Amino acid sequence: MMHRNWNYPNPYNQPQQPQPHWQNQGWNDQINYNQAPQFQRQITIQEAIDIALAQVPGQAVKAELDTKQGVRVYEVDVITAQGVKYEIAVNINTGEIVEIELD
Repeated sequence: MMHRNWNYPNPYNQPQQPQPHWQNQGWNDQINYNQAPQFQRQITIQEAIDIALAQVPGQAVKAELDTKQGVRVYEVDVITAQGVKYEIAVNINTGEIVEIELD
């Protein structure tokens, strides 16, 4: 026969500690399936070339995707009528010119 020591609390009758709300992680949030998803539009490489040529008139000879200062850009190389080569960085998300460099 086991004897109960009444000086110590019963571990089975302790109040429950609050449990973390791991169940509520957004999985059951209300979703409006009729609304189109909102994606940020990115400019095309042709749009980047047009933006660069509007800033520095000439002939686009190369365009490529790159990253400058943590921003994704299209780098467009333009040669002017005088033969000067520029490298224009156009932000892929906004279409803004990030940098114009004499190459």
